[in-house]
Parts: sequence; C-alpha cells; structure tokens
Amino acid sequence: MPHKSIRVPGESHPRLDDGFERIRREMKLPEGFPRAVVDEAEWVAEVPALPRLDRTDLPLITIDPPGAMDLDQAVHLEEQPGGYRVWYAIADVGAFVRPGGAIDAEARTRGETVYMPDGRVPLHPPVLSEGAASLLPGVTRPAALWCVDLDAEGRIVGADVTRALVRSRERLDYDYAQAAIDTGTADGTLRLLAEIGRLRLAQERARGGVTLPTPDQEVVPDGDGYRVELRAPLDAEAWNAQISLLTGMAAASMMLDAEIGLLRVLPPAPAERIAQVRRVAAALGVPWPEGAGYGDVVHSLDPKIPEQAAFLQESTVLLRGAGYVAFNGEPPAQAEHAAVGAPYAHVTAPLRRLIDRYATEICLAIAAGEPVPQDIQRAMGELPEIMHATGRRAGGVERACVDLVEAFVLRERVGQTFDAVVIDVAEDRPWGQVQVTDPAVVARCDGEGLPLGETVRVRLTRADPATREVRFSLA
Repeated sequence: MPHKSIRVPGESHPRLDDGFERIRREMKLPEGFPRAVVDEAEWVAEVPALPRLDRTDLPLITIDPPGAMDLDQAVHLEEQPGGYRVWYAIADVGAFVRPGGAIDAEARTRGETVYMPDGRVPLHPPVLSEGAASLLPGVTRPAALWCVDLDAEGRIVGADVTRALVRSRERLDYDYAQAAIDTGTADGTLRLLAEIGRLRLAQERARGGVTLPTPDQEVVPDGDGYRVELRAPLDAEAWNAQISLLTGMAAASMMLDAEIGLLRVLPPAPAERIAQVRRVAAALGVPWPEGAGYGDVVHSLDPKIPEQAAFLQESTVLLRGAGYVAFNGEPPAQAEHAAVGAPYAHVTAPLRRLIDRYATEICLAIAAGEPVPQDIQRAMGELPEIMHATGRRAGGVERACVDLVEAFVLRERVGQTFDAVVIDVAEDRPWGQVQVTDPAVVARCDGEGLPLGETVRVRLTRADPATREVRFSLA
C-alpha cells in the first residue's frame, strides 16, 4: 500500500503538539534509547569495521528531502557503450552493528524508523543514523557499493555488490534536482537520472508494475490558522525511486540464484478483485483497454481529475497484502512483488529499516562467493514477523497523524458545506469516503446511495482533534 505522508510548518500549534504526543503514548513508541544501546553506539561509531577497498574516487551525490540527516543512499550514474552503469552506495550499517548486540536487540523492537510530522522515532541512535553511518557529504564512510549495468533500454544486464569506502560529494534535495533537470542545466548524474529514470519507468510498465501517483498533504499557515494542500510528487522523486527499485530487483535475483534470502513479496490480486476494479473503472468512465494491465491504466491517470482520483482510491485493494518471506534452500513459490512486477528485496534503507541490513549481508556474502554468516542465517526466520508487527505500528501512527491534522484544520468549520468527490462506497454500509476539494482531506461521509466518482455537496458534522475523527454527511 502507498504511504500517505503529511507535513506541518516548523512551528505548529500546541493542540497539534499535544495530539502528536498522545499518539506516541497510544502507539507505545519508545522515548530515547536505553543507556546500553547509546554506549554501544558511541563506541562503534569510533571503531567501525572498515573495508579495504577505497572507492572515494567515485563522485557520488545524495538526493533527499531538505534537512534529512539519515542518508542511506548515494548515487553516481555513467554512460557506457550500449547502456549505463549505476553506482549505488548504501550505508553499511553492518560495519557498526552486529547481530545479538545491544543496538541490534533494540532495533528488533523498533523494526523501522517511524516518521511523524513533528519528528521521528529512529531505528538506530542518531550518533549512527545521522552521524557515523550516514552518507553525509565530504566525509569518508563504509558502504555496500552496488554496481548495476543496464542496457540501452534500461534493462538490468549485470550486478555486483562489495564493501568499500566512499565519499559523497554533495547533498541535493528534490526541488534543486528537478529545477536543474527542467532548466537544462543538469549534467552528469542528474542528467542521467532523468534519462535512466524514464527508461526504468517504461520498463516498469512493460513488466506490469505500478507506482501510484499519491500526493502528500501539507499543512500551511493561513492567517491565524492553517489549511491543508496537496503536493504532487516531483518527477525527480520517481526517477530516484527507480534507482532504489532496480537495486532491490538485482538483490532479489542474486538471492534467488543462490537459494537463500529475504524477499519483499506481494501476490497477484485475485481475479474477483480485478473484476471488481474493472467494474469501478467502467462506472467512472476510466478507460481500461482490452489486454491492458492495471499498471497500464494507472500510469495514464491524473489524481487531480475527480473520477480518476476515485478510481485510484478504490483500486488500492489490488495492492494489499505485501509482506516478507525468508528462504534458505528452495525459493518460495510466490517470490514476486506484484506492484514491482518482478522479484524484489529491501536493501537500500538500512538506516531506517531493520531487514535491509540483514538482506545486504546476504547479498555481500553471495557476491563474494562466501557462505552467509551463521548469525544472519539464524535470525532470518524471525525477521518477517518482526517487520510485520513493527510495520503495522508505523502504519497506525501514519493514519493517526493524518486524522489528527485533518480534524485540527477543520475543527472550527463544523456545520459548513464543502464540495467533495465520492471516492469509496460499499453495498453493505450506509456511508462511504469523500475527498474534499478545499481543504484537501479524505474522510467518512454518511449517506445512502453515495454516487461513486461524482461531485457532491457535503456538510461537516464532526471534527474533533481529541478523537481524531472527521465526519461529513450529504448536504
């Protein structure tokens, strides 16, 4: 399922601050790190296991949101005869953290970094995730350095990974990268990011993969209050994501060939669900040509068009059920990720996701022609359940934060009417979901016979930041 992120200004309202703190308590998010974890992190930050190979000659750059300090990935792109070469350096958390230690034990309880509008609850102590292990510019860092070769059409034709010392040259954000590409001033890696990104998106469509164009919500000051706006993702974000995806696909292929690994999987949607979504498309007037797959349909849609926004919301049922699978021996029967359209593994965010460190260690061993370390093999079977439980908690936090902010923005407008699009209905309940045009919120709407995909007038009946509940009714 796509994540829905929400952003608030640097100085938010006390009621929002109180609400975020309440979410932390309800979700039992940890406060700080135990002393033993901090002590171990401070020690290993000074004495990491450094590799012999020095690739600080590579002119790597990072592209992240402004202000990000936990930098997992640095990239350098090259043209080659008949194709391209992708150098992708991933923060080598394994150079600092060993299975069974205090940091590892704490990371198992957290699973992943939890992001909230007012901050984050990190997977690892900041001395590592924002310091010694982060691929910050101008400093030498240990990394898992991927080298992935692509042909002229963007298909993977070879991949390798090894430990190496690297040094990022520059930290860029997405707005800068997009502006440089749009104005024609981009060169080197940025110019090739757009070129390779477009090729990989075409490859994604050919595989039947799908990336939903889900916008972020932003809370912006508005006089004495706030309003919510939608921010569409930039092309540069999608192109950068394709570099991560191709690396995860290369890692999965490596694991399957070696018959040992940790995959991120999503089974194909059942035929009845696809038929259901086809009916929704027909009802909304969304074209679904004969022989076209779901990914082909989605890639042509614009979420700003009401009927197409409703279809995107309804069709997310086809992307539910993703999980992890560990195997040591015969590969699993279901090894593909349906939204990627290929086998896929998480290896590119080890500062923020526990399983990436273990999957990276497996790939490093395979690429070196060595056995996967026994401590990694012993831990593999436990990781899918750990990631399921901690991922469910992170998703709950995400939903609660969105609900809180929407209720806060609307709290003084109960009784007012709004234009909205009906984006979700069901035959077995007297309510559905609507997407309000202004402010940009999605909430429950009570009423029989809500017309899916049509614009309606709705009245706000409840907006309570204390309960994080927003409800409308047909006006």
